[in-house]
Amino acid sequence: MRRHILHETVYRYHRPVTFGTHRLVIRPREGHDVQVESLSLGIRPAHRISWQRDVFGNSIAWVDFLEPSKELSIRVETILRHGSPISVPNPAAKPTSPYPVTYPEMELPVLQGYLQSVYPAERKELETWVRLQAFMAKPTDAIALATGLNDWIHRHIQYRRREERGVQSPLETLRQSSGSCRDMATLMMEAARPLGLAVRFASGYLDCAASAAGRASTHAWIEIYHPDWGWCGYDPTLNEPTSQKHIVTGVSSHPRGVMPVSGTYHGGSQFYGGMEVTVRLTPA
Repeated sequence: MRRHILHETVYRYHRPVTFGTHRLVIRPREGHDVQVESLSLGIRPAHRISWQRDVFGNSIAWVDFLEPSKELSIRVETILRHGSPISVPNPAAKPTSPYPVTYPEMELPVLQGYLQSVYPAERKELETWVRLQAFMAKPTDAIALATGLNDWIHRHIQYRRREERGVQSPLETLRQSSGSCRDMATLMMEAARPLGLAVRFASGYLDCAASAAGRASTHAWIEIYHPDWGWCGYDPTLNEPTSQKHIVTGVSSHPRGVMPVSGTYHGGSQFYGGMEVTVRLTPA
């Protein structure tokens, strides 16, 4: 299977402004299941670009701009080829992974960063809340526990697309009973970590009706490390395990680590005129 992905982000300003360095997490992660056949990157205004891999193995593009402008445009076109499907626990087959989880001694130093809360002030309250839920009644299986948490968030947190930058804190998402896909993923990540599960935040694209019509934005979900299965994805927005329709561009221990586009501009906030994001996925 081959896919064509168009991802375009445009920022507009009421007068020319200058730009600080921008960080882009827009190249899909490759492996046995996904290969990038081609990637073209068109950026305006004039700029210099360099690529590196971060500590999580993501491809990061750093962009330095050379001139002021009233518009910043980032257009990415990618051709992907899917290889062997990811081996993930199939709920219909009732896979198991013992709980409490015991991670291999060799892997534990790396996984420690995925066990630490990024909202430490909320950790105790989140742990108290999650342990009161029905799926936590005498848990013996980590996959069933993760699936139960995924289901609870999907059923009780209403999806709401937000234009504001960043993510809500987990407790704020619980209080409001609503949030974006990033908010729901952050809640699941932070609720699972006090239970001894190593979790990372994932960002990328979702092949769905909205993306086929060019009306989508980027998507977010989480991945939990099960010793017998490796990293397994859970999407609380859809209440599904991840599949080939989830295309990862970045993973991190923190939601900020995989923002598709981040950077600064120099000028007053009154000059900001808004932004537009277009994501379209079609067969290639």
